[in-house]
Amino acid sequence: MSPPRRPSPPRRQRPRPARSLAGQLFAVQVLIVALVVAAGAVLTYWLTSDRTEQSAERQVTAVARAVADSPTVRSGVLSADPTAVLQPYADRVWRDSEAAVDFVTIMDTHGIRWTHPNPAEIGKPFLGHIAPALAGRTFTETYTGTLGSSVRAVTPVLDDRGKVVALVSVGIKVQSVSEQLRGPVTALVLVAVAALLLGALGSWLANRRLRRHTHGMGPAELSHLYEYHQATLHSVREGLLLLDRDGTVLLCNDAARELLALEGEVEGRPLGDLGLPEPLCTAIAGQDALRDEVQLTAERVVVVNTSAIGDGPALGTVVTLRDHTELQALSGELDSVRGFADALGAQAHEAANRLHAVVSLIELGRHRQAVEFATAELELAQQLTDRVVGAVSEPVLAALLLGKAAQAAERGVELTITEDSLIDDSLAGAVGARDLVTLLGNLIDNAMDAAIEGAAGSPRPPEVTVTARNASGELLLRVADTGRGIDPDAVEKVFRRGWSTKQPGRGLGLALVAQTARRNGGTVVADSPAGTGAVLTVRIPLRHAGVVPR
Repeated sequence: MSPPRRPSPPRRQRPRPARSLAGQLFAVQVLIVALVVAAGAVLTYWLTSDRTEQSAERQVTAVARAVADSPTVRSGVLSADPTAVLQPYADRVWRDSEAAVDFVTIMDTHGIRWTHPNPAEIGKPFLGHIAPALAGRTFTETYTGTLGSSVRAVTPVLDDRGKVVALVSVGIKVQSVSEQLRGPVTALVLVAVAALLLGALGSWLANRRLRRHTHGMGPAELSHLYEYHQATLHSVREGLLLLDRDGTVLLCNDAARELLALEGEVEGRPLGDLGLPEPLCTAIAGQDALRDEVQLTAERVVVVNTSAIGDGPALGTVVTLRDHTELQALSGELDSVRGFADALGAQAHEAANRLHAVVSLIELGRHRQAVEFATAELELAQQLTDRVVGAVSEPVLAALLLGKAAQAAERGVELTITEDSLIDDSLAGAVGARDLVTLLGNLIDNAMDAAIEGAAGSPRPPEVTVTARNASGELLLRVADTGRGIDPDAVEKVFRRGWSTKQPGRGLGLALVAQTARRNGGTVVADSPAGTGAVLTVRIPLRHAGVVPR
């Protein structure tokens, strides 16, 4: 025998996908349209039915009163044989009405019929109420008689003295009233069906478009997507801004708030109202996309990228921001170190040349000249080192000045440190080493470039004068050059990002100087005395230095 087959595990049913948001809205819209159309149809039918019934009541009342006021009826009810007189008259009235009424009944005050469409009913009691008519009042009612349910009016017949001598009842069968409603109701049903179909078609078209925009996702999926979107935007370390085509901020994540130092409500405000530097706002609002462009805020260096939203006409702009502050500081330090290395290389090369000269003098037997030449070079180098070390006790600043002095000597610039320069130990911890390198390094580099440019075609050698001291509770850094100076119209633009008299792509150094000074609670001023080049002065209160958040 073969072993019994093991029953296969039940297959797991795949969960049915949730109906999309567009599908749910379509179902709701169709239901709403159907309810509105049905309610309108019912209301219209009720109004039409009510008006038809009122019209029937007015019609039978008018006919009944006309019959009751007829002289033939008044004389007939007083004759010896009322039926012989009144029955032909009632038939003639019914025929003349072109079937507008279904019966005309004339009776005595006891309700005994004198006329009736069915002659067999003559002489029998009237089926209905007559008491109001006996009281002299015309009234209407819906009652079921020998001809079925009908809308009828009962009115009194009065003699010359106003006494009720007979009664007249005129009626229309309810079936006839319903037949009058058949046409309007049919038209109403057709209109309702057409409205329902048009409403369903419009809902289908609208929801087809919605389905295309929502990619067929349901409410839960859209909700999850929004939560993922928000979590992602606020967790990334890059700053992100979304702007509409008018420059209004639609979204700003946490990193962008931190990089741009934004506070309060940002979404819904124009970019220009956020207090950002004008060059940054101008660059973001420009027509051209930015690719890794370095911009400055009040406290940071940021790399900006922009991209238009949408393939056709731009719906807005995506702006990404990366913090470049630390990298820029490290880049400045690297440039200083590279300058030191280049200066040391130049000094080594120059020292080798001088050593060859000393050796040659010794070989020629001119020992005294060899000693004088060697000691003179040592005295010059030692004087510069002693001057810097004696005036500046901050090691980073001293090393920077020595390196810039060697670099200036290599470029043919005479770098001088003024006699009143003095940096003592009170600067320690007040201004960071990186900030010192950024401030003084960029000032000296800019001054050397300006001095070399101004000395072109002039017998006067390029000169740069540096003053560095901390006294009276502030750090003073002043760098003067013998260049061509600064145009008075450009004094206010010197420290803007991108301003430069050199080739494009420059103009970041002085902007970094201004930013670093502001970050430490200080100021930077540019001056250009006539005929003396440019003078740039940085003042940082030491009691505030390092206190301003970075």
